[in-house]
Amino acid sequence: MMREALDHWDFVIAAYAIGLGGLALLLAWSWRSMRRAERRRDTVKSQRSGQ
Repeated sequence: MMREALDHWDFVIAAYAIGLGGLALLLAWSWRSMRRAERRRDTVKSQRSGQ
């Protein structure tokens, strides 16, 4: 389909897709970092209680 005027909805949809994709990546990265920190905390706790 040929059109002369630019349709802004293509850019709006792309911006939302990029924004939501970035949000999903940020949430996954934060969750993974939190789980790693909890594991390190538990390791240190168990080492201290063993002494």
